Amino acid sequence: MSENNGTPRKPSIEEIRAEIKLTRAELGETVQALAAKADVKARAREQVEQTRDRVKMQAADAADRWRNRLRGVTEPADGSEVRAGGVPVSLIVAGVVALAGIILIVRGRRR
Repeated sequence: MSENNGTPRKPSIEEIRAEIKLTRAELGETVQALAAKADVKARAREQVEQTRDRVKMQAADAADRWRNRLRGVTEPADGSEVRAGGVPVSLIVAGVVALAGIILIVRGRRR
């Protein structure tokens, strides 16, 4: 028969030390993770930095869009710049009609 008789064998001292070393490493990682979660100040700072970076990017994008609008440049979906036509034709026609009406009214009063 065997010497164990179904009982588990005793681990050697080296195996126990290796298991202890592994357990300590895992415990250290767990403690660090919990400490990072509990550090409210650091998490708040990180959140503020992320928000600040996001706002800076949005502000830069908005500034670029306004600069392009002020220059009369539109940006199509393909990313190329196209010079905008400026004033719509209907507005020009309305202006000409209004000017012609004013001229006719002024001439009519003089006669």
